[in-house]
Amino acid sequence: MTGRLRRQLGLLGTVSVSVGVMAPTLAMSSTGVEPARLLGRAAPLAYVFAALGVGLVAYGFIRLAGAFASAGSVYAFAGEVLGPRAGFVCGWMLLGTYLVFPAVSISAVAIFGQVFLKSTGIAPGAAWLPIAVVGWAVIFFVASRQIRTAARSLLTLEGVSLVLILALMAVIVVKLVSGSAPAGQDLSGEIFRLPSGVSLSTVGLAATFGFLSFAGFESAGSMGEESHAPTHSIPRSIVVAIVTGAVFYVACEAVQTLGFGTNAAGTKAFASAQAPLSELGAAYVGDWMGDRLSLVAVISAIGAGLGCASVGARMLFALGRDHRLPASLSAVSSGTGAPAAGLVFVGALDLAGLVAFAAAGTSAQNVFFYLATIGVLSLLVMYAITNVAALRFLLARGARLEALLPVAGIAVAGYVFYRNVWPVPASPFNLFPYVVAAWLVIGIAIAVVEVRVTRSRAAAA
Repeated sequence: MTGRLRRQLGLLGTVSVSVGVMAPTLAMSSTGVEPARLLGRAAPLAYVFAALGVGLVAYGFIRLAGAFASAGSVYAFAGEVLGPRAGFVCGWMLLGTYLVFPAVSISAVAIFGQVFLKSTGIAPGAAWLPIAVVGWAVIFFVASRQIRTAARSLLTLEGVSLVLILALMAVIVVKLVSGSAPAGQDLSGEIFRLPSGVSLSTVGLAATFGFLSFAGFESAGSMGEESHAPTHSIPRSIVVAIVTGAVFYVACEAVQTLGFGTNAAGTKAFASAQAPLSELGAAYVGDWMGDRLSLVAVISAIGAGLGCASVGARMLFALGRDHRLPASLSAVSSGTGAPAAGLVFVGALDLAGLVAFAAAGTSAQNVFFYLATIGVLSLLVMYAITNVAALRFLLARGARLEALLPVAGIAVAGYVFYRNVWPVPASPFNLFPYVVAAWLVIGIAIAVVEVRVTRSRAAAA
């Protein structure tokens, strides 16, 4: 074991991490329905506004990643600008997200794995935990290899998934143009015009769901000590990930809306679909396409879990190396250069959580949404703190006009957080903001105590 990561990644590798954690295939398989429920035929607009909001939030990351490079990502960014306490708290909130996000992805493996096994008749009544355990084993095995291997795996997994979805989108568009759609659907520009009676606040709420599809764009920041020329490649990776996501999400949501139909029956069918891409695949191509789309959702979820586990382990490595958490967490495999101790911790924690949920009789769908909500709320707090750091960073350089962008980023993150907690959601989702608040309080307490201990040691020396 050693305590140093290895530089192995070029631009394509760091792009793979951000895109892999965003998992566009998985996002479109699970989040596109809610904007359809809220905006009807204009659901694609949710992703247009979401992309603009994400761009504002991401600007602060791009500027900071261009100045600092660390496996701790925002822990180092905020620490360099706002001081060690704020840096620790910012990193702590990111850690909160990436301790649960691998389990979110693994539960998605179980959800779509069950759908695939049922639709193909292989195992119609399969329990979700064994599928999840297989996904867990694959994710943490690949994550324990060299980061170059993990990055290539991310690129391959998401690339295969995207190709199949793009092929389906092409088939749908061709049938719409040729007039051979299964229920007479056709192309319509109505998808970018709000139905009468839809308020701007509803558009804002729909955009928050679109915003969540971009979660993970910042993941490349954790590759700061494993990337060649990180202050150049990581900012570019974040931009590429967001642009890729924006184009894909808007196009895919538009094609799904048109595929189901822009009339009342079509928008209702889209809004109530449990697996919209699989349903469209079966309707426009055949049942076999629907089965394969369920399978690629599993593949995308594995890729997302791989990226999330990699980021979480590197956060633990950085915090352990700096003695903000136990130093044993900074152990690195001498064979692969992976942060072995961090991976073991994240893997054990997530496996224990999944087993506990299964023992309590919780469905895989509920595990997904429970943990995703907690992780996203923690991520939004981190987004706000990081943009505060970016604001101070730019003001210190006299870039007052440019500093307005992080201010807008803080406002966007705050708005998305607000729409996730108000109106108060149904139980148990109403409890999750308190879970995140408790995590934040613990992080602040550790930061205060740790800094005081450090100062006492310095004084004694």
